[in-house]
Amino acid sequence: MRLVAYSYLFVAVGGAIGAMARFGLNVLLQRDVEFPWGTLTANLLGCLLMGVIAQLISSTAWFNASGLIPDQYRLLFAVGFCGSFTTLSSLVLEMNTMIQKNEVFYSFSYFVATLLGGFAFFYLGIMSVRLVMQLQSS
Repeated sequence: MRLVAYSYLFVAVGGAIGAMARFGLNVLLQRDVEFPWGTLTANLLGCLLMGVIAQLISSTAWFNASGLIPDQYRLLFAVGFCGSFTTLSSLVLEMNTMIQKNEVFYSFSYFVATLLGGFAFFYLGIMSVRLVMQLQSS
């Protein structure tokens, strides 16, 4: 029971930080701009972070030297932070808003940039961690 309570705590803390980071990013980037730069940036950065997390979790040597086990990192960063920092519902809402304004090209561009950029940033996160770990082992 105690482990389950800690699991909820890790998700809640990560989620609160992710939600505040997303709100701050939207405030910073959505100044009188029609294109939803805040959401796109949050989704791409979230994919980058998710790639970093996936690679770190798969590399058990990195976790053996730390105090937290991989599942706690996954709950804190992947489920909590990235779960609240990125969002599909905002993507769909903003695409629909653009379509209703007859900005179909922008809506399609936003979708493509999010999807392709998301995969690219996820892979970039994985490759970045691999590079850092390779440099550390040299």
